[in-house]
Amino acid sequence: MTDAAVKYFTVEEANATLPYVRRVVEDIIQDYEQWRDRVHRYEVITTSAGNAGDESEEQLRLRREADEIARRISAFINELASVGCVFKGFQGGLVDFYSRRDGRDVFLCWKLGEDEVAHWHEIDTGYAGRQPLTPEPVSEEAG
Repeated sequence: MTDAAVKYFTVEEANATLPYVRRVVEDIIQDYEQWRDRVHRYEVITTSAGNAGDESEEQLRLRREADEIARRISAFINELASVGCVFKGFQGGLVDFYSRRDGRDVFLCWKLGEDEVAHWHEIDTGYAGRQPLTPEPVSEEAG
């Protein structure tokens, strides 16, 4: 990815997006649970019906509902991408923000339920490599 294609965030900029990001991620997680429910119910009916061939009306309805929910989820993920965020996971509602640290690309990391962006990780380590943000050094001239 080139710098022109990536929006880089400071911690303050990432935190400023959180009211919007939080609402979108909540919608994604809610829709994801509904999608999982429809897929599960479809699979149960399909397994019970055996290999009868054509889908029943209920199977068709569940598949249409699952497809519609999947489209909404995709639209929400695209909304986050248009802001510059990277949606990383349905479990926990993980979102990353590109940032720079010591001259290299990193991700600022946030998950649903956290009040602010307070962690970061290397691009290639993911959530497992998450580290707390340390306060920026304060200039001795400040005060």
